Amino acid sequence: MAAVLVYVTTPDRDCALLLGRTVVEEHLAACANVIDGMTAIFRWNGAIDEAGEAVMLLKTTEDRVNALTDRLRALHPYEVPCVVAIPITGGNPDFLAWIAAETSSGS
Repeated sequence: MAAVLVYVTTPDRDCALLLGRTVVEEHLAACANVIDGMTAIFRWNGAIDEAGEAVMLLKTTEDRVNALTDRLRALHPYEVPCVVAIPITGGNPDFLAWIAAETSSGS
């Protein structure tokens, strides 16, 4: 099972913790890492804006990405949340097996 890293931005740490806990409890992700204190500079509705955010890195498998994305879109407060999947092409085989085990529907 191919492992995937999913990058998500949230408005703050509390939101990231809530989303992360939810998707881990639902076996959509094996792990959520929350990194607080990011500043985003972006164009929205024709204007340049700047806002504080928290980043969440989720570890999951390729076959769970669509369900994970759908769940995050349903729960996320942003109108257009950043949820992007990045393939993991290598790493510790034991860790990658753990991701697969934790995201299997039978876990």
